[in-house]
Formats: sequence, structure tokens, C-alpha cells
Amino acid sequence: MAALELRERAVVVTGAASGIGRAIAAHLVSEGARVLAVDLEPDESGPGEPFAADLGSRDGNSAAVEEALGRFGALNAVVANAGFQYVAPVHEFPEDRWDDLVGLLLTSPFLLAKYAWPALSESGDGRLVVIASAHGLVGSPFKAGYVAAKHGVLGLVKVLALEGAEAGITATAICPGFVRTPLVERQIADQAKAHGLPEERVLEDVILQPHAVKRLLEPEEVAGVAALLLGPSGQAFTGAPVVMDLGWSAR
Repeated sequence: MAALELRERAVVVTGAASGIGRAIAAHLVSEGARVLAVDLEPDESGPGEPFAADLGSRDGNSAAVEEALGRFGALNAVVANAGFQYVAPVHEFPEDRWDDLVGLLLTSPFLLAKYAWPALSESGDGRLVVIASAHGLVGSPFKAGYVAAKHGVLGLVKVLALEGAEAGITATAICPGFVRTPLVERQIADQAKAHGLPEERVLEDVILQPHAVKRLLEPEEVAGVAALLLGPSGQAFTGAPVVMDLGWSAR
């Protein structure tokens, strides 16, 4: 089967109310795709068709897939983007926060793939895209849950790619460096506390420090890569990270 154009795709995008997820949903809608914009608190005026779901639960992930199938009559792509961050040293890291991070960043992409698999296979050109992170490739102090989950999701993507090959399903992880999103902005105070720095020094001394190019990525840049992976030119990408980290992992 020929690769589908973006305008032919029915897509679930999670974490779609803000940041990277919102930018991806907006880009796909602008190209004519049908997008179920899933979030715990969806933006009714945002891009795509809003749907509320708790992706930290099995029922929430199942409901997102079923809703897309019910609204669109098909589902041929999933973008697993929903996430959050928690900053604390290991000996103080709350165990509930660990469970929540692994549940949303690793278990949710697995569940979405599991529940969407029959529809993705039926489409003949199914695409799974996980928004991972440069933290899927490298470590940083005070981010045990996030780093562990992002490393895990790269392994999951490899398995999905191998199992999906005969069914025409590809699986890819996008690994950006720091992006200008509410997730990054919200961790500045915690990073200042963890590193013993004033908040005004966190962006330069902590967040941008590992980037060779000293700037934040914009959500629209990540959205452009996601659109490429979901379009005809993305057919050959599977089982590997697509790294856009401004030189972070080159060190």
C-alpha cells in the first residue's frame, strides 16, 4: 500500500492542550489530518477535536483509541506526547511521583500501541511516534523518573518497530533537547533549589548548559519533524530515535 498523505490520516495526539502536543495537533490539522486532541484538561478551542482522558490509567488510553475510531471510523497514527517532569535527588524522590512518571511516559505509549494495533495494522501504513527526549539518550541529575522512563520508551519503540514491520506499522521516537514549553518553564524553580542557584541563572547554567547551540527549541520545530515522520517521507524511519538536541549528545 502506498504511504498515506497527512490529509488522509486519522491521528491521536496526546498532551495536546499545550506545548509540543498542541503544536503537533495544529500542524497536522493545517495539513488536513483529522486529529483527536487528547489531554487530561483539553482545550476546547485548541486545534483538533478535544477529548478528555487520564492517560495514567488503562481505561484512559483505551478510551482515547475507541473515541478516535468512533469519530473518524479509522485510526492510522498515534503521537504519544503527554508527559510531565519532577525534579528531586534520588534519596528524596517521592515514590508516587516515580510511579506517575513511568505510567505516563512509558506505560501510556505501550497501552496506546496495544489498543491501536489492530486499526494501525488494518490501515496498512500505521505510524507510532513517541515524543521522547534527549534524556532518552543521556542522563541528568535530579530527574531519575523522567530519565528512566525516556530510556525505557526508546526500548519500547525498538520492539514496536520489529513487531510492526510485517503489519506495515512503523514506530519512531523523537528526541528533542530542551523545548520552550510550560514543562520546561515549570521546572525552573525546582532546578534552582536542586542546584542551589538563583532562578535567573537556571536557564543559562543548567537548562542550556548541555546544548552546543545555546537556545531553546520551539514546539513548532518538533511538530515539523513529527509531521515528516507521519507523512510519505517518514515511511523509512522506524525503530530508532530521531535526535534534534542542538548538539547535546555530540559531547
